[in-house]
Amino acid sequence: MRIASTIPSPFAPAFPAAAPAGPRSADDRLAAAWAALEAVPDPEIPVVSIRDLGILRDIRLSDDGATVEAIITPTYSGCPAMSQIEEDVGRALEAAGLAPWRVRTVLAPAWTTDWITEAGRASLRAYGIAPPGRCGSQDSEMGAGAAVRPLRFVPRATQVIACPHCGSTHTEELSRFASTACKALHRCLDCREPFDYFKPY
Repeated sequence: MRIASTIPSPFAPAFPAAAPAGPRSADDRLAAAWAALEAVPDPEIPVVSIRDLGILRDIRLSDDGATVEAIITPTYSGCPAMSQIEEDVGRALEAAGLAPWRVRTVLAPAWTTDWITEAGRASLRAYGIAPPGRCGSQDSEMGAGAAVRPLRFVPRATQVIACPHCGSTHTEELSRFASTACKALHRCLDCREPFDYFKPY
C-alpha cells in the first residue's frame, strides 16, 4: 500500500468513507475497484473521469489475489498531473476498503485521444471543450483487445470542428496552444464564442 502524500490537496476529490471490512470475492473486489475509480476526475479537466479519458487502462488483482493493481497511462510523456492522479487513485481505493493496492504506470501502447469514451466526449462538449476527432478506427477505443494505432508520418486530413456552444462548424483556429498543451484555441464565426479544442493524437 502506498500513498503519494499524507497532506490532502485542496483540489483532491472527496471520496466516501471506507466500506465495511469483510470477505469479498475476486469479482466483487474488481467491480468495487472499477466503481471507486469511476469517480476519480482528471485533475486538469475535472468534468471527465480518468476512466472516460482513457487514462485508467485496467484494474487487476495480484497473483495471490491480495492486492488491487490499477494500471494508468499518461496522456503524454512527462504529464505533470500523473502524480496527482496516482494519489487520487490510491485515496479512492483506500476509501472503498480495497487495501492493499498499488498503482502501475505503463507507457505502451501510448495513450491516444481515441481512448476517450463517448460519455467523456459528451462531458467535454457540455463543459465547452470541443472533443477530438478520431485518429484511427472505431475499434481503437480503450478497452480489452483495443487495437494499437499505427504510427503515421503524413499530415492528417483536415477535420471539421464543431463549436461546443452552438454546434456550428463555421469555426477557425486562433492558436495551436490553449490553456494546456493538449488543447488548441478556436473561435466560432457564428456565435463568436472562443473555445478550446482537444487536439487528436
